Amino acid sequence: MADATNSETATFGQGTWFTTTHWSLILNAQDTASPLAAAALEKLCRAYWYPLYVYVRRQGEDEESAKDLTQGFFARLLEKRYLAQVQREKGKFRSFLLASLKHFLADERDKARAQKRGGAQTLVSLDNSTGEERYRLEPVDVMDAEKLFERRWALTLLEQARARLKEEYWESGKSSLYDRLKVFEAGDKNAPPYTQVGAELGLTESGVKSAVFRLRQRYRELVREEVANTVESPEEVDGEIRHLISVISG
Repeated sequence: MADATNSETATFGQGTWFTTTHWSLILNAQDTASPLAAAALEKLCRAYWYPLYVYVRRQGEDEESAKDLTQGFFARLLEKRYLAQVQREKGKFRSFLLASLKHFLADERDKARAQKRGGAQTLVSLDNSTGEERYRLEPVDVMDAEKLFERRWALTLLEQARARLKEEYWESGKSSLYDRLKVFEAGDKNAPPYTQVGAELGLTESGVKSAVFRLRQRYRELVREEVANTVESPEEVDGEIRHLISVISG
């Protein structure tokens, strides 16, 4: 997986860039049992399990059933029962995943609810300690299941990019710089003046402005990379970003 991961930081100008992003790697794998494709799929599933959990909960399932169904869905997906159905016209990973979940839930409605989904094998480790806590903060009556799924997908994508940004600063020994500048990345209206932050960091005001510019620029790049990992071609990135922004804004 290391080669694919490293290639994600290549520029859009390189023709091979998209052949190694996660979703395109899955689509381009001649063998559906490809270790790289399977690893890419698992990474995407680990990142985006919560939007699916939210969708299942909004369908009326209680906490335990939602956990059980979500885990069962990933078990079936990662065992290639659904991966074998992937076709290039499926388009975005987001669309494929939701369509596959709907199909899975339809099948499960015909089975006994007490049956253990996914057997004894846990293929994606869900963060059960926070899933329900997060769900309680979701809008109660404003959004239907699909709209809430898309909103959570968009926010999760931004969280993924922000986590990568933080990790990059920490790995380069600039954790304190990130901790002071992250408030500017989020556009907090209550952010302190550049001069104040500069005094704390030993930087001039222009130095802080430059550092904030670089942080925001890198964050935008990471957002694009995260989006690219879930679409089929570079032509879809801008449209997907516009769609996700509209979902969050709405």
